[in-house]
Amino acid sequence: MDLTQAHWRTSSYTSGNGGNCVEVAEFPDSIAVRDSKRRTGGHLRVSRAEWRDFLATIKER
Repeated sequence: MDLTQAHWRTSSYTSGNGGNCVEVAEFPDSIAVRDSKRRTGGHLRVSRAEWRDFLATIKER
């Protein structure tokens, strides 16, 4: 999948001070995640269900 036109966004918790952040881009069937410091270093794609499960797990902690 060509990600050059993807709309990447960061968390509202990102402070812009150079911390460890990720960016996400939404697609109809998946979510792409990448390191905000290494945007050309690759990405991880997961299904929307896997992303929901991941978010639910980290919100519990």
